[in-house]
Amino acid sequence: MAVPPLRALVAAGHEVVLVVTRADRRRGRGSALSPSPVKAAALELGLAVTDDIEDLVALEPAPDLGVVVAYGRIIKPHVLARVPMVNVHFSLLPRWRGAAPVERALLAGDTVTGVCIMDVEEGLDTGGVHAHRELAIGPTATADDLRRDLVALGTELLVDVLARPLGVPAPQTGTVTYADKIRPEELQLDWTRPARELDRLVRLGGAWTTFRGRRLKVLAATPIPDGAAAPGSLDADAGTVGTGAGGLRLDAVQPEGKGPMTWAAFANGAHPAAAERLGS
Repeated sequence: MAVPPLRALVAAGHEVVLVVTRADRRRGRGSALSPSPVKAAALELGLAVTDDIEDLVALEPAPDLGVVVAYGRIIKPHVLARVPMVNVHFSLLPRWRGAAPVERALLAGDTVTGVCIMDVEEGLDTGGVHAHRELAIGPTATADDLRRDLVALGTELLVDVLARPLGVPAPQTGTVTYADKIRPEELQLDWTRPARELDRLVRLGGAWTTFRGRRLKVLAATPIPDGAAAPGSLDADAGTVGTGAGGLRLDAVQPEGKGPMTWAAFANGAHPAAAERLGS
């Protein structure tokens, strides 16, 4: 999510003196070290890169401004005292402060989200807001869709805000909510919940249930308002599952150890029995 803003800042003529991102990680066969997407983009652009934010403090002269995008770590006060910073935050603050604003907005059934350019303070997303823009959340929008659209919106807003001197930001007003990280157990489909809630969980990405004791990921689904089957009861021909309110049609799934497939392809291979249950 931070790569497009980085490229846009350089393209707009801003001098980026240092890029801070996570350390290289071992991935794939052979455990070769791989850079973060941000580091790869920075090296391509000929920029200096580090994984230690303390290197920012040591720069002489001190940078005029730091730009934070999806950094995922608390920035310590002595760093902020040296380099003032703004953050591209993907929600309409003060709603959804914290680590997972996109995901929490989707799970909560919000119809509108947005992006803010805000001052970075010691508190968690408490800084004043320089500018914001809204984005509607469509009824079939996935978390990936929202991330893509919010990054584009936020990149445009960031460049616009930094095209002129920063003014005094407006204080946040309204009800504060917090966007905790998504816990792995939250991704398991609880068939006693309403279909509309389970649909949002599927659109988040990573939702799963079990079939004959093995994990079955649900990649795409459609809520059916008039479903009347017992929660977890499967209509194999239609690919629908009973829920606490309505039904959920499974459009695409991924069995454990296999690739993604349509429900029809899965049913042709697994031959679910009549009224077989999921999640038990």
